[in-house]
Amino acid sequence: MTDEQAVRQQRGTAYGFLAYLLWGIFPLYFATLRPAGPWEIVAHRIVWTLVLCGLILLVRRDLRWMVALARTPRRLLGVALAGGLIATNWGIYTYAVLSGHVTEAALGYFLNPLVTVALGVVILRERLRRLQWIAVGIGVVAAVYLTIDYGSPPWISLALACSFALYSLLKNRLGVSLSALRSLVGETLAILPVAVVILLWLAREDATTWGGHGAVHTGLLMTTGVATAVPLLLFAAAASRVPLSTVGLLQFLTPFLQLLCGVLLLGETVPASRWVGFALVWLALVVLSTDMVRQVRRARRERRASRQAGRGRPSTETDPEPDLTDPAPL
Repeated sequence: MTDEQAVRQQRGTAYGFLAYLLWGIFPLYFATLRPAGPWEIVAHRIVWTLVLCGLILLVRRDLRWMVALARTPRRLLGVALAGGLIATNWGIYTYAVLSGHVTEAALGYFLNPLVTVALGVVILRERLRRLQWIAVGIGVVAAVYLTIDYGSPPWISLALACSFALYSLLKNRLGVSLSALRSLVGETLAILPVAVVILLWLAREDATTWGGHGAVHTGLLMTTGVATAVPLLLFAAAASRVPLSTVGLLQFLTPFLQLLCGVLLLGETVPASRWVGFALVWLALVVLSTDMVRQVRRARRERRASRQAGRGRPSTETDPEPDLTDPAPL
């Protein structure tokens, strides 16, 4: 690795760390948006995210892709469905924060990689490696234990994990190959009518907080676009500079920070028995991460050996990494 490549990877790691750090402190940010409710916050988030990201693309004169997308009904439907899933995820997460269930939200994002693997088996008929089966098995045990401990299934956690896992699966299955910024514009544009209807309905029922709780509150609602776009752009910058296996391991920083926010800063109580469930989930993630790292190293060795056999000399090229993660949905 050259000095230039090393600097590039260091910057990429820093971008990734900052992206997941920002997503990790989202509970503190969304808590400041009270007294707005989840519906209003998500609607404003859709509108202001589209405004900000749309302006960025307009300045870049990067709008031709929308014409091509509109001419491909299958891809257009994929973007619209992805928009619906991500809006659902945003709504559940916002409800969790405002209703004092941040720790359950954190659990959901810990569970997300396990649910993604499980959906690959159920829907795509993928064959799992031994460590992946072990990880999924431990995850199932954790879910059953937490259901018994809660007295009912941890619906918030499961809904968050499943909604984003389905979002990732849909985008992978349909092959909607858009950049992070283009994808966000397409998805928010597709669900903009729903957001507008929600805001108009709230205004009609005199239930909106927009403009009625001071300039600071109004300004905070407008910053939901910045809060959505900035970490996503940081993630995109990281993913283009470092192996995605590194980014995949960094993703666990987000639910860990959310858990800390819920317990230490927002005053949520986690019974001792519930920590057992968290520990089981963490054990499953350790097993899954171990398998991921082993698979990346094996693929890298095989590519290098193949090139050496074909060229008859050592290769100095940088090996591409498989796409192992999606940006967090927050």
